[in-house]
Amino acid sequence: MASSDELLNKAISLYMSTLKSLDSFISEPAAKYHLSFEQYLILHDVANEKKIMLMDIAENRQVTRSAISRQIKVLLRHKYIYQRADPHDRRRLFLHLTKTGKAVEAEISANVTKRFAGWVDVFGEDKAQEILDFIEDFDRKIIKSDEK
Repeated sequence: MASSDELLNKAISLYMSTLKSLDSFISEPAAKYHLSFEQYLILHDVANEKKIMLMDIAENRQVTRSAISRQIKVLLRHKYIYQRADPHDRRRLFLHLTKTGKAVEAEISANVTKRFAGWVDVFGEDKAQEILDFIEDFDRKIIKSDEK
């Protein structure tokens, strides 16, 4: 049985060798288009919702509107999305994909799906589900409990 010091050292080693690289691994399909994975996820949300606004995305992701606004500015600058006012309330701005945005979102989505399928192929569906369940459990019991 490993001591708590050995477990800590292994956790630090895994963090340094693997977990720090996980973000890059996950973000790689979006990087070709100079987007973060979070920006891609917003693009994906806009692609999959007919009427979506900045505040809807912020609420769904449980982050501030200003955090989403910063991400949306990048998507607007790249001309992947545009905003259109609600004809019944001009203050409400709906987000839409441009033609380029549709193509970019579709390509990144295909690459993300392919990358994830490769991960499942390596571990098998049962092990992949166990890993995801563990991460979800860790988030709920450790991360979210620390936020209280």
